[in-house]
Amino acid sequence: MQTNYALLPNRVKAAVIDAIVIVAAMYLTSEIFALFDQVPNYVRIIAAVLLSILYDPIFTSRFGGAIGHSYSNIAVKKENDTSKNISFLAALVRFILKATLGWLSLLTVTGNEKRQAIHDIAVKSVVLETGK
Repeated sequence: MQTNYALLPNRVKAAVIDAIVIVAAMYLTSEIFALFDQVPNYVRIIAAVLLSILYDPIFTSRFGGAIGHSYSNIAVKKENDTSKNISFLAALVRFILKATLGWLSLLTVTGNEKRQAIHDIAVKSVVLETGK
């Protein structure tokens, strides 16, 4: 069976969709906080940090990708067993590297046969086309 690694445009599309989802979730959280008389600023900060940091790792480890991945028909899997999702810890490290390196990491996708970005190589993950 041939493995189809995700193309760069699909990965970029997924990243843009996920950014929109995170902004929408933060807006919704802000609207919920507005229903209360007083919400301390530290609670707002914690909510924003948790949404922005945990969204990708939770979805990636649980479902093989975040909402953007699903809409782009791609999934993040273990490099040595593409039938399995990566662990939460691996997904968290992957996200932190991706956020730290930014687009630089994503631009390395075209440099290897498995189309792995730096953050994928670091945690031994691959991004596959799902064909849905």
